[in-house]
Amino acid sequence: MKASELLALNFQKNIRASGLSIYDEIKVGDSDLWVPSSELQILLNRGLSGSSLKGLPLRTRSKVVKQMVCKALGYPVPSSFQKTHPRFPGQCFDTYVQKSNNLQIWNEELSPMRRYALIRVSEEDVITTIRVVDGQTLALLDTTGTLTQKYQARVGEIHGTHELVSKSDTPPIAGLLKQRHAKPRRTDSPIDYPSVESLMSITTIFERLKSIVGVSFQDLGRDQERNRGGHLHKLVSEKLGYSEYRDNGRFPDVRHQLLEVKLQTSPTIDLGLVTPDSRDPLDIPELGTIQVRHCDVRYAIFCARIQKSEITINNLILTTGDSFFRRFTRFEGKVVNRKLQVPLPDDFFDSKSE
Repeated sequence: MKASELLALNFQKNIRASGLSIYDEIKVGDSDLWVPSSELQILLNRGLSGSSLKGLPLRTRSKVVKQMVCKALGYPVPSSFQKTHPRFPGQCFDTYVQKSNNLQIWNEELSPMRRYALIRVSEEDVITTIRVVDGQTLALLDTTGTLTQKYQARVGEIHGTHELVSKSDTPPIAGLLKQRHAKPRRTDSPIDYPSVESLMSITTIFERLKSIVGVSFQDLGRDQERNRGGHLHKLVSEKLGYSEYRDNGRFPDVRHQLLEVKLQTSPTIDLGLVTPDSRDPLDIPELGTIQVRHCDVRYAIFCARIQKSEITINNLILTTGDSFFRRFTRFEGKVVNRKLQVPLPDDFFDSKSE
């Protein structure tokens, strides 16, 4: 059994022993009771996949699914479900049963901190796969214009090929960095949760990534943004000392180092629903005794030019989320509050990976 599955089952065991209900608040990152999205997805797939909803009226189906979710997570099933927002406030997530790829969210904005458990059912009404994503991820999937632009920033004037905006990490993270020469172990993955033992300082990350400036690789086209970014993420993983490259599409890109990576071939930086300087907690277990916040994440901005079907990295700008807007100019947009229709990609449910 994988370590991620063992961790997920440990959360289930702890919740069952706690006697808490789905309505009891749990601090994000609580190392015993808060189930991070990756492990939440594992538990829901273990508990719901293969279950039949055949013949159930819509209202009954919704109740049955919520009962199954309670059991999958180790919660007692309430005699009746309250009309709360979200439906599972203790773990801050909603459930949506999807037979089509058209996700509809009524009368609510997408919340960047809320998780959305999207439950795929077959034509025979059998649950096949569950994906858990946050509002930030869903916003990036919106191609309909239902959501107006979220948060953006402008790169502005470039100050040399290498720029370290933050000379040190945020105080909570800096206080944990006792090993100044920390590095990943051979078995560590870029998408593992960070640990005090292997978390590098922002200055160490800067020194390791500087050599990416000047590197060129093939431009796959504007409709291949994900693959463009993937090539850069692979380079970043290698420079940081990882023996493998992995990307699960969750924030931040290199979760093990609290590092978000952005490839900029234009001056406008897309930030989604969460601003880098947000004090909201990050959906990961506590780091030591610290509840990690979005503003503690490090941002590596690689500015590049495209010429003759080739992308060349020209500049690296590294900053903490806390200092992000001391360097970059922010533009703010609004989110439309009405029925949202988000078309899910055809391969959205293909993978159960964490």
